Amino acid sequence: MALQSRDAQERKRHGRHYTPPELARFLARRALLYAPCGAELRVLDPACGDGELLLAVHREMVSCAPGVAVRLTGYDLDRAAVGETVARAAAEEVEIHCRVGDFLAKAPRLAKGSFDLIISNPPYVRTQQLGGATAQLLSRKFGLRGRIDLTHPFVALAPRLLAPGGVLGLLCANRFLTTRAGANLRRILTADLTPVELYDLGDTKLFSAAVLPAITIATRSAASVAHARALPGDDTIPAGDGASGVGADNAHQNRGTRAYAAASASASGTAAGGAAAAAIVPTDSLSAYGFSKRSDPANVAESSVGCRYVSVYERTGDETGCGTELFDALAGETDCLVGAGGRVFAVEVGTLASQGREAANGPAVGRVISDHERPHGETVWRMSRPAVDRWLDKIADRTWHTFGETARIRVGIKTTADRVFISDHWDDLDPTPERELLQPLITHHDLERWQIKKDRGTRVLYPYDLRQTRRTPVDLAEFPCAAEYLRTHEKALSGRRYVLDGGRKWYEIWVPQRPHLWGAPKLVFPDISERPRFALDRSGAVVNGDCYWISLTDLDAGKSATDLAYLLMGVANSALGLRFYDAVCGNRLYSGRRRWITQYVARLPLPDPCGPAAVEIVRRVRGLLEDGVAVPDAAVDEAVAEAFGVSAQ
Repeated sequence: MALQSRDAQERKRHGRHYTPPELARFLARRALLYAPCGAELRVLDPACGDGELLLAVHREMVSCAPGVAVRLTGYDLDRAAVGETVARAAAEEVEIHCRVGDFLAKAPRLAKGSFDLIISNPPYVRTQQLGGATAQLLSRKFGLRGRIDLTHPFVALAPRLLAPGGVLGLLCANRFLTTRAGANLRRILTADLTPVELYDLGDTKLFSAAVLPAITIATRSAASVAHARALPGDDTIPAGDGASGVGADNAHQNRGTRAYAAASASASGTAAGGAAAAAIVPTDSLSAYGFSKRSDPANVAESSVGCRYVSVYERTGDETGCGTELFDALAGETDCLVGAGGRVFAVEVGTLASQGREAANGPAVGRVISDHERPHGETVWRMSRPAVDRWLDKIADRTWHTFGETARIRVGIKTTADRVFISDHWDDLDPTPERELLQPLITHHDLERWQIKKDRGTRVLYPYDLRQTRRTPVDLAEFPCAAEYLRTHEKALSGRRYVLDGGRKWYEIWVPQRPHLWGAPKLVFPDISERPRFALDRSGAVVNGDCYWISLTDLDAGKSATDLAYLLMGVANSALGLRFYDAVCGNRLYSGRRRWITQYVARLPLPDPCGPAAVEIVRRVRGLLEDGVAVPDAAVDEAVAEAFGVSAQ
């Protein structure tokens, strides 16, 4: 067990989660639909692990394009993994030029346009594991902004290393689709490359990583070539100088047709893998790889519909509606319910909402108004479907402000030492810290829809002056019992270097938020929950970091702060609020749980609080909270739908 635990820790530290064969085959097949044709295909996996992705490409090419020479190149920091790749390749009589080393350090020595296909499941290591200094160095070197993970620099190198017409097949965490931290990837994939297929694999648990995966297929078109970013060391390096003979070939770079698609379609028995929205292959190029015209030309005709977007999430309580396998359903052209691993998944097919349409329609796509002028990648990616788009347009017409424009949304406190500061058993201690410093604490366990039920008696040792508008730690000399308790943990607390380096005292908590605001009424909701659970707190409790909160003191819109809070609650807890979240934010975890973080909640719409429909929402919520009237959720749902001029269904 100890060995398994160490292995798990190493995987988390280095972001190693190798790709299962079936998923690798799907990624290889989708990427090869867009690969340029020619006598040779140059393939790179910059973090090859056990070599599964490279071998998947080779197997597909042998099956569908046996006349093409496939040159495979892989890098990995893990010497054992490279050894495994070499051994597996030898067993299949495949040659892989595999190197032990840091690809990010070696990449600048590779010539521009060295590869036709980059296929990768790069390591997912977040800023917390990277460390601040390393993250800042990577940001400067690769032109990244904000919070990064190790995926970002790997993807940032792709535009430079891909030949014109080349393709990137990327498997990574789906967080980049909707989070602020994902803006780096969205920017690269739209400004430097052209996304053509996107698969949000949701909670399918297709491999062991805790994060939910997504596949992106993006091409380096002629237009994107002109805009590919220059990186440090981006000068011309002669082929072979550190590149092992994978330098760019001008004739190779100018190839533009794709022939693999037709053969792949015929071999798999699907309509070019179902890529209805993809520019795939002109039929006159089928001979380039020695393929016969076995597939329907209609299935390989060029299309300008846009980037194909497919999502798949578990659907509980339903039965399968199509007799097909999961990966076949992902490659299909229609929505369906498919069974896999004893579970049922809903596969939805659409297109990636265009940046232009989002900017034009504003709140129709759930964006905070101030987002409109942001550059490529700054807005979230969502699926566009005609019926949903029309519904969002109607909501936009009735949107007064978004939550983010109306309220300041804050996360709760983060102690970074919960075992020291948070307890249900303070009274069992001798001596017990002074009651002035022990504040009631709201956690996600206490939150229900509309109300807070504190049955646990959880309190936090909160060493701050609640009267001060600025963070002001108390003088421990005035609280001898708390001081005695804290000093028993002084070594552990002083070990939090980031606290001390931030100019804090050793006994402070990392994120105390605004001490003077705790006493005011506030809306509170959990970070993670399957459905919205917005509630009003009047107890003066502190809010824990597994929740978010909105102080009523921040609400100022010409209406009573309480009325506006009731309106916020009514919309957030409604069926419309949930549907809006799924359409615009779409970030779900395993078991249907959703993240209710600032950047998502900020996008929720509010109707004009002075309008009669909004007044009715407030009336119903007030009746529920103040008068104890048993207002059915359906009644609130109807009032919210009426306020936005849509059906309550």
